Amino acid sequence: MTAHSRMRSPEIEAMDRGDLDALSEERIRYTVQYAEEHSTFYRHWFASHGIRAADIKTHEDLLELPILSGRTIRAHQPPESREFGFLSAPLEEVFTIHETSGTTGVPKAFFLTWEDWARYAEKYARAFASQGLGHGDRLVVCTSYGMNVGGNTMTVAARRLRMTIIPTGKCTFPLRVITSYRPTAIVGSVFKLLRLADRLEVEGIDPRKSGLERLIVGGESFAEEAREHLAERYGCPVYNTYGSTEGTMCGECQVQDGLHVPEDLVHLDLYDPGLQEFVPDGKTGRIVLSHLLPVGERSGMVLLNYDSEDTSAIVSRTRCACGRTHLRIRPPGRESDTVQIGQASLDRIEIERGVFQPDNLVELNGEYEAFLYSEGDRGAVLRIGVECRNSPACDREGISERILHTLLSKNRALAAVHAGGEFRVVFSFTQPGGLELHAIKGRPKRLVDRR
Repeated sequence: MTAHSRMRSPEIEAMDRGDLDALSEERIRYTVQYAEEHSTFYRHWFASHGIRAADIKTHEDLLELPILSGRTIRAHQPPESREFGFLSAPLEEVFTIHETSGTTGVPKAFFLTWEDWARYAEKYARAFASQGLGHGDRLVVCTSYGMNVGGNTMTVAARRLRMTIIPTGKCTFPLRVITSYRPTAIVGSVFKLLRLADRLEVEGIDPRKSGLERLIVGGESFAEEAREHLAERYGCPVYNTYGSTEGTMCGECQVQDGLHVPEDLVHLDLYDPGLQEFVPDGKTGRIVLSHLLPVGERSGMVLLNYDSEDTSAIVSRTRCACGRTHLRIRPPGRESDTVQIGQASLDRIEIERGVFQPDNLVELNGEYEAFLYSEGDRGAVLRIGVECRNSPACDREGISERILHTLLSKNRALAAVHAGGEFRVVFSFTQPGGLELHAIKGRPKRLVDRR
């Protein structure tokens, strides 16, 4: 199979860099103009800051526009405002209305026309195709359906690739879904898929012989060690995706050297921590995205310079070995998953790397949670909880040493505060299902700062 035969839209995905940049800037100009004409928020903001949409012509000109956040959206919708300031099409033209989870406040409202849905679906269809999915595949969708766009977007995308969808909406489906329908792929989070593997093995079903040919992981960032463990359990490749209600939708191709950004449909910039300037390629920055509308198309809600609160770095803008020219980014992480300890920072993924050390997984099931507490003048203590399959017989000392070694050997600043007595780590062990996170509805936060 040639590289181009695995592309959903080769005329766009393999476009020369110069032509792709020109197309992106054409759509930047059109989208900014559209936003000014159809959104009361942008119209008022541009006027109050002396910005003319016609002056925004290039990628660099986006620095002149406001950086939006979830707070900005909430401030311009009920109950904070009488109207939805970001609505950019008449309500009678809106096909669906969606909300985010609202875990950080009042849910953000999003309005999608059918043209928006077509663009969302195109992004996911390209990602699925780049991962080898296509006609004849049967895909279990473990992501939610409803006010969240994820499951529905994947379903519409699958139709474009002539795939069969099994819309379970969650990974706790009856195991007959596997044995009767023989799906070839599943979309879900790392931990949902690990729990599914446990259930299969309890019933005497080897996940490696289940017929699954690939796993698509999305919904949260994960350690490479977790991917390797999942791939070993199922005996198939595991691909990373990154999507959001805001319309990001990036996907890792079969080369697995970064996630491709659909540059003709979404513009992605990486900003410094102060959100003032772009960071150079290769450096970590905040993901700030802008919708790109093809000239003449409409949207129910346009976002320009939207701060995703996620971080990443650009891997390359050159042609990938798969044939695609769209830029590749590192798997994104969330700033909210990072805590500061003295002069050191600690990311949730660093803890996950320790938990998923191969020797640990002989006894651990991969589930973990961590809480950071203050010890007053003595600094801070991190309590890491893990689940042992056979809790009484668990090698607690060995597991603790391996996790701590992984943490400190990869993070010099953390090792320094640990050596200085400003930071210590303690461990707790429980049977499967014993962690606090199992009592939480929705996606649990695995690193919590309780200082």
